[in-house]
Amino acid sequence: MSDSYNQPLGGNEMPRFAGPGTFMRLPSAADAQGLDAALIGIPMDIGASWRSGTRFGPKQIRAESTMLRPYNMWTKAAPFAHMQVADIGDVPVNTFDLKDTVKRITDFYDEVLKHDVVPVTMGGDHTLSLPVLRSIAKKHGPVALIHVDAHADINDHMFGNEIAHGTPFRRAYEEGLIDAANTFQIGLRGTGYEADDFDTGRSWGFTVIQAEEVWYKSLAPVMDKVREQVKKRPVYLTFDIDSLDPSVAPGTGTPEFGGLTASQGFEIVRGCAGLNIVGCDLVEVSPPYDPSGNTAVMAANLLYEMLCVLPKAQAR
Repeated sequence: MSDSYNQPLGGNEMPRFAGPGTFMRLPSAADAQGLDAALIGIPMDIGASWRSGTRFGPKQIRAESTMLRPYNMWTKAAPFAHMQVADIGDVPVNTFDLKDTVKRITDFYDEVLKHDVVPVTMGGDHTLSLPVLRSIAKKHGPVALIHVDAHADINDHMFGNEIAHGTPFRRAYEEGLIDAANTFQIGLRGTGYEADDFDTGRSWGFTVIQAEEVWYKSLAPVMDKVREQVKKRPVYLTFDIDSLDPSVAPGTGTPEFGGLTASQGFEIVRGCAGLNIVGCDLVEVSPPYDPSGNTAVMAANLLYEMLCVLPKAQAR
């Protein structure tokens, strides 16, 4: 391990309830220069259609991340031994204007991606994936997409608006930001407006794996197939916390029962090891509906697992 790499502040150096308010109490940075991975918060919920509160998600995820330690005791990944990682703070969203917020996010990520860095985003409602993908596609072209969610998020409009948390992947498909033949939606479930709601993505070329297909099953075989198909294409991973069953993650705006288990969530992220991940996000944590803090704890763990599977963390 190089002494030049940033390290999380450990619980034996400073009590976990104290110290900096960054992710895992990592050093903060003003920008992404010199970083291999940058933690970024997008504290927004003005794209949400039901329960609000995800504007508080990044702050709560950071607070609960203090329990995390630097070494992954199962995969043996040690991201802070091989990458320079820092928390570069939050996008300055306009909490009164969704369209302006979307533009601000893209502008922010355009600056971040001037550097050779992987942005790791804490949300915030799922609207944010669209403006992030707009920046990602400028640098990497259309990306393979691993989309873990209870919902397809391919609505054409919501209350007449083309951009909201239920529309990002229709817009991303229409704008050519994602590679439809290498887009995987995992965990979709619940009720719909039409019997073929989940088939629209299939008609575009998406692989759609509904939650019921993987009840009581390991998702490792699914991720084996994803890796075999995607190969070395650039990949964006977006993980909506409502993909997990509300018994695991109740603190979210649009909960759907019958969802993925915690271990299945880990299997998906760990199954991304070896892929060329160029960006990832964890969205829809709503602390007002998370009195135990467990949803944010789970989110922090998943974000740590994302750091563990980034290409530079694997190249050792």
